Amino acid sequence: MQKINQKVLMSGVEYFAVEELNPYSHKSDQPDVNKTAEEFDSIRNALTEAGVEVITVDAPEGCQDGIYTANWALCRDGVSVLASLPNMRQNEEVYARQALEDQGLTVIPAPHLFSGQGDALPCGDLLFMGQTYRTDPRMHQFIADELGFEVISLQTVPELDESGEPVINKVTGLPNSYFYDIDLAISVISPELIAWCPDAFTVPSQQIIRSLSVEKIEVSLEEAKVGFACNLVSTGETVVMSNHAPKLKSDLIEKGLKVVTPEITELAKGGGYIRCTTLTIDNELF
Repeated sequence: MQKINQKVLMSGVEYFAVEELNPYSHKSDQPDVNKTAEEFDSIRNALTEAGVEVITVDAPEGCQDGIYTANWALCRDGVSVLASLPNMRQNEEVYARQALEDQGLTVIPAPHLFSGQGDALPCGDLLFMGQTYRTDPRMHQFIADELGFEVISLQTVPELDESGEPVINKVTGLPNSYFYDIDLAISVISPELIAWCPDAFTVPSQQIIRSLSVEKIEVSLEEAKVGFACNLVSTGETVVMSNHAPKLKSDLIEKGLKVVTPEITELAKGGGYIRCTTLTIDNELF
């Protein structure tokens, strides 16, 4: 398999805290700082051992979600489209710009709401993009124009209240979904292989994904929603993923991949996991 995610940007845990920005996060359940640091180090070490170049930058001061660098931008071939984040995360953007420019990338601001790589996963020339929750659908054409991807526009299912109406987040003012970023519902193992949770997507999006020629592994709703199964980082040879998704782990091993499963509990309290802590900055044109 072709190697991917060979150079990533990670931040730090110093300011990590939980605000109620998504269905997973509750202010009453704050992370243990020491355990969070151990989890962060375990991810970084696993990636390094898998041959990934990990660049670590200072955590954005006072930014509770600054640890989730995947939401900072989407990068390709030396160009980076900077994220445009929800209200409580906007202070991260200046740090993100500086970190990317320090790596020699040309930075382009997003004209609309955009959740960076968290909602835009490259798969060779394809780009799986989410919408509605953290990314404005107008960003799909913008990304296609600026970075040259063939964008696959997808929609995950909303969180519904007891009457069946979509839940609006009281902090961000945006619709809620347990798959608010697409990296919670689909993952790229290599440009030829993806793992995805059909039940996380609307029926039209399921049909789009099924029609693609790329090989697919199906993930259960329980492993995706409770085990954060899809929120992983793959090099094309080694997959660093959840320790709470045994079926997906088994499926990947059957494909001949090495699987590493650090234990993650504290990062999940903020609604993020392994993929969320890493921003790939070496995506190249295929």
